[in-house]
Amino acid sequence: MTGGPGPTQPLADTNPPGGQSQVPPPLVDVVLLTMNDRPEEERASQATLLAQRGVEVRICVVGNGCTPDVVPAGALTVVLPENLGIPGGRNEGALALAELDPPADYLFFMDNDASFPGPDVLARLVAEAGQHPEAGYVQPRLTGPDDTTTPRRWVPRLRAGDPGRPGTVTSMTEGVVLVRRTVFDQVGGWCEGLFLYHEGFDLSYRIWSQGYSGWYAGGLRMHHPLSSPSRHALFFRLAARNRVWVAYRNLPGPLIPVYLAAWTTATALRAVRGGGARESWQGFREGWAGRHEQDRRPMSWRTAWRLTIAGRPPVL
Repeated sequence: MTGGPGPTQPLADTNPPGGQSQVPPPLVDVVLLTMNDRPEEERASQATLLAQRGVEVRICVVGNGCTPDVVPAGALTVVLPENLGIPGGRNEGALALAELDPPADYLFFMDNDASFPGPDVLARLVAEAGQHPEAGYVQPRLTGPDDTTTPRRWVPRLRAGDPGRPGTVTSMTEGVVLVRRTVFDQVGGWCEGLFLYHEGFDLSYRIWSQGYSGWYAGGLRMHHPLSSPSRHALFFRLAARNRVWVAYRNLPGPLIPVYLAAWTTATALRAVRGGGARESWQGFREGWAGRHEQDRRPMSWRTAWRLTIAGRPPVL
């Protein structure tokens, strides 16, 4: 790990005119991953982050198998000799920021091509967390650059007809999510073995298992390019493998076959239109063969019931 000249400067004036003291703004640690493959998008994304007001931010840019080329002034950098995957890289960034004093109130994980459409979005997201202390994580609505289009996969609930409707959610869209620092540490962070895909399901299950919930601030928007996850060559195999591992890591035994049956059926139906049946089957087999290598901490039946009444039984 290599450090920059220090954390970014506060983005809010904590000493108003007259010298009267004021409560300091919330402290948010932000983790950005890079593989140096989209420098222009990264510069634009970071500019919107640095423009945020009403919060104090500290930034860590993690080079996943590279030395980051685009780093804001004052940010920390972490140089990983190999690509650890998205959850592994995020954990390394969170670990580096944990060494700073004082500890942050929140962690914000942000894709390096996501952007804030206005300077108050992060502060408003933190305010939502303050209004929902039961929520271990809070996330905004993610849209395309047009500020309107929200693919179904970006809405963290089953009923996605109105993507602007806020409410309690049981999953998360990993690319832009605010997590309470104490909760993140309590559950052990992201599952590094997943490497890519469905790590949000795993983290949300772990958070719910600790008695917290999730909150979707559907009225707050962030932007992200409209790309399909299937553009990645490993998508079908890793997505199927990780479904098995998420189930084995988190679900009570009787629910595992129900969950896998539901997702096998859904995958087969999608393969009729989008292909990937062979790779998905390979992933399911790989996941089942490697399930015992996972850290199994099944949720209680009470947590399963809480997830169900919140709108998503943990078999879907």
